[in-house]
Parts: sequence; structure tokens; C-alpha cells
Amino acid sequence: MKLITFDDGRVGRLELEENVVIELDVPSTREYFERGGNVTETGERLAYSDVRLRAPITPKKFFHTAGNFADHHTELEAVDWSHPVHKGIVFFQNIDAIIGPDDAIVYPEGLTKELDYELELAIIIGKSGKFFGPDEANDYIAGFTVFNDITARDIQRKEMESGVFSFSKGIDTFCPIGPWIVTADEVPDMHELAMELRVNGEVRQKGNTNQTRVSFPHLVAYHSPQIYSAGDIITTGTISGVAAVQPDPFQFYLQPGDQIEAEIAGIGTLKNHVVSWEEAWGSPAPTRVDW
Repeated sequence: MKLITFDDGRVGRLELEENVVIELDVPSTREYFERGGNVTETGERLAYSDVRLRAPITPKKFFHTAGNFADHHTELEAVDWSHPVHKGIVFFQNIDAIIGPDDAIVYPEGLTKELDYELELAIIIGKSGKFFGPDEANDYIAGFTVFNDITARDIQRKEMESGVFSFSKGIDTFCPIGPWIVTADEVPDMHELAMELRVNGEVRQKGNTNQTRVSFPHLVAYHSPQIYSAGDIITTGTISGVAAVQPDPFQFYLQPGDQIEAEIAGIGTLKNHVVSWEEAWGSPAPTRVDW
């Protein structure tokens, strides 16, 4: 099933082959998972072309994972970070930074000059739980969506002097997810999904979920002591090809006007575009407030 949030926050099931949205009688996708999927239809059916997709879910907690894909980890070793990016790094995303499909990523020119992309598969947790092992983890994996981990690399580089990063990834509009949630029963093998990110039609990232260093059930179990709620999100790490690792990153960093397509086979294609601060808000970008 493709579970969507649309228009003013309505929830539905998308029948893509029929181009039909079947509205579900539940106030949010998070509550859908809290109820274990035990919801009814409202009886309303809408043409897919007539609805506006929103971010498919607003989780209670959003867990980040770093350095989990082998090729990307190798790339990171060649970057002059002050600290290594270990596969066990975990941090939280700012859920207020979440945007949905076709929404604009706002370039805060006063904060950063190095705006980067990171295509990731995101796991949706289906029920509450804590302190379980990898052999139990599949029971908690309810679905998947696409995540583009927008990152201000110049801010991250400074954060890395302390060996951690968060601000660089949690800025307003830096968390695109979508276009929908594909339930786990429709994904035959979560470890065999082709991944590709394109900017203005040019392939920038290409990989596959079979390149992970830690399996997804192991990853879900690893996070479990932090306590899951139904509808929580866990990201799984990005693939090779981010701008920051290129010989001249400034030829690859995102700029206003760029069109981004983040695609994972069997899950969907998340499309977003970059706009300047002034285009978004009608005024010059504010300068950064230093610490």
C-alpha cells in the first residue's frame, strides 16, 4: 500500500495504477500506525491528479544514521574532516524542518555557501518498543519512504571539530521526505533497492541498499534503547556521490533554481527544488548569528 498525506492533512491510500486516492478515516498517518492500521475508509475517492501531496508523516522522533554505506564511507575517509564518521553515529533530526514532495528547499545564503544533497532510504517504525534484537526488528518495520538529507557542509565542518553534527542538517526546509510511505509488505527485499539522485537531470548519486555495512534490522535494533513510538523514522545512511567529496565541490553544491529528483526503486521519486531566501520570503537572507 502507498499511504499518503494530502491537501490539508487528509490521509489516504493511493491506487497509482488507477490514479485514485481512497481517503482513510484517520487524522494522520502517525495515528494510522498507532492504531496498527486498523482504520476504515471514509467512502470518498478522489482523482490522484486533483490532490496535493504533503510530507507523508510527521514522526514523534526522527533518528539519523551516518556512514552506513560502504562506498560513501570510503569517500568520507578521503575528506579532511577533523573526526572520522563512524557507522555508529546517531543523532536526531528537527521534525519542524520536514517538507514534502514538490516543496521548495530554501537556500539560507546568510548561513551557508555549501548546500549538499544526500539520498537515503527512511524506515517507518510501526509500533512502540524498546530494547530488542535484530531477530525481532522486522516486526517493527512498517514501511519506507525517500529522504533527501540536505546538509550545510561548511556548518557541518565546524561541528565536526567536536565530532558531532546536527545544526547543519536541521535547518528549516532541510528535511524533504516522500512522496508517500510504501508499506513493508510491498517491498520484497529492502536490501536490494536501486538508488539514484539527479540534479537538473544529471545523475549525482547512484547505488543500492545492498551496499550497507549494517543491515536494516540490525540498525533498527541498535536504535531501540532510545524508545520507539509508532510512526517514528530512522534513516539508513546515504550512498556515494555527494558534492562534498568531489574534487571541486563548488561545481556540485546546490544552487537556487536546481531541480532535484531522489529516487529509490520500488519506493518512489521525491522531487524538490531549491529557491533563494528572497524568492521564498521576499526579503534578503538574514546574516548568521555567531556563537
